Amino acid sequence: MLIFKIFRRSEWDAFQKAGQTAGAPVDLADGYIHFSTAEQVTETASKHFSEESDLVLVACAAQRMESDLKWETSRGGALFPHLYRELTLQDVVWDKSLPLGATGHIFPEGVV
Repeated sequence: MLIFKIFRRSEWDAFQKAGQTAGAPVDLADGYIHFSTAEQVTETASKHFSEESDLVLVACAAQRMESDLKWETSRGGALFPHLYRELTLQDVVWDKSLPLGATGHIFPEGVV
């Protein structure tokens, strides 16, 4: 199962350079890295990145992080995946630009 993380371009660039990341400022504040499922990621983009255009959508294989991944109740009572360790480049399956269009973010085909 793929789960998704949205990074600002500068966060993604720093992650690629370092090979690992503790996440974005919200992740550091909460003590875990926030992810979304395919069903949740469009609302995440709309709610937290509504006016940001230079974003990167990162897909990770949940099974690679299984022992450090917890599914916890969040927005609307839904279970969201939270990673309780640093994210590494080895966890990443693919990354794609997430541009902002006239009616919201334009997700890669097949994601949502």
